[in-house]
Amino acid sequence: MGLLRRQRRKCVKDAVRHDARVVSQTTAIAAGMLVLLCVQSTSARAADTDTATNAPIKVGIVAPMSGPNSRYGDFAWRGAEMAADEINSAGGIHGHKIELLQGDSQCVPAEGVSATQRLVEYDKVTAIIGDVCSSVTLAMQPIVEKAHVILLNAASSNPEITRRAGVGGFRWTFRNYPTDESRAMIALQYAAQVRGYTKLAALGVDSDYGRGAIGYTKKYLARFHATFLNEDYYKETETDFRPFLSRAKYEGAQAIVLYGLADSTPIIARQMRELGMQGKVKLVGNAEFSAAQTIASAPSVLEGAIEASAWLPEWPDPRSVAFVSKFKSLYHGEVPSIQAYSPWETLHLLADAMQQSASLDPSAIRNAVANIDYHGAMGEVRFDDHNQGELPMILTEIEHGKPVIKGSFRSDIDYGTPLKK
Repeated sequence: MGLLRRQRRKCVKDAVRHDARVVSQTTAIAAGMLVLLCVQSTSARAADTDTATNAPIKVGIVAPMSGPNSRYGDFAWRGAEMAADEINSAGGIHGHKIELLQGDSQCVPAEGVSATQRLVEYDKVTAIIGDVCSSVTLAMQPIVEKAHVILLNAASSNPEITRRAGVGGFRWTFRNYPTDESRAMIALQYAAQVRGYTKLAALGVDSDYGRGAIGYTKKYLARFHATFLNEDYYKETETDFRPFLSRAKYEGAQAIVLYGLADSTPIIARQMRELGMQGKVKLVGNAEFSAAQTIASAPSVLEGAIEASAWLPEWPDPRSVAFVSKFKSLYHGEVPSIQAYSPWETLHLLADAMQQSASLDPSAIRNAVANIDYHGAMGEVRFDDHNQGELPMILTEIEHGKPVIKGSFRSDIDYGTPLKK
């Protein structure tokens, strides 16, 4: 047994070293498969809850707890903690408490693979909620599939995750979050048809998220008689956006389609102001335009910014209002982000499915999730045949320095048709 454990650890380390060289989602997924070749299936694992002893139900939270994206992981953990405390205070699941375990992905597929494998093999989790980063979620999918562990994605938006799930092959992956394709089409349609912005410049963070969102916007340009004058991508550490902004201004862009990081948006907005673009070139897309600190960085630039969001703290549903109020009371007045709300809501959805399940056997729980009709703050949640939650998106526009909700919108997307790049 000692030799077997050493061999298993060596296999996992070898796979992680391989995945450290990951530069695309394809190799990230391959790294996940490499781990699977090293470790036996855990479908018959000892994670089945012991009803006699009321053992806790272990749920993993995989998110970037460290690294440049740790802000998102911190929100995710606090949102999940809130939900777990609420579920446990109400009596748990058939008398069992929820126990959360952290998996730090650092938004790096190699680290996500390692964290997921540890949660599955050694912590014996029943389910995993994660990740914020699409490249990590894609790498996690084959691992949870082999192990028969539910993966409930609550924050990453690459449509490829959905196409590979459910009837796409990965039956144990579910997503309680809209996709980039839905967001891209809804934001573009509003910008072009309502605001008349058809001459666009595109800027995205150089990641699966940024490239995917810009790519799906391109897919629908012709439908709305719009065009990209130029297209560019930036590294997470980028601080000088002036070359791109100057080009967009010179070429006569009416709006910049921006899918980037929240920390980059204030820098972009301030540099747009320096170049005299305020009031002339608008922002469209998603990069936390509606956050108070973002608006404060350059109010004249953010005025009129159009954003499609999965959820906002200002959403008036009573359940959402209560969540925001409680989060602020627990965390010194801090306003929660979508990365806090979505894991909170998703853990409650999972708990409801467990309550409705005939047993706490993993397969029974998976079937309960697949057939759930859950009422969340954004409305009814049902999963389609690709295990994608059928969710609307909120469209906002900044008016007089504040985000004004224009309503919630749904899109009819063919997820079975991959993006042609």
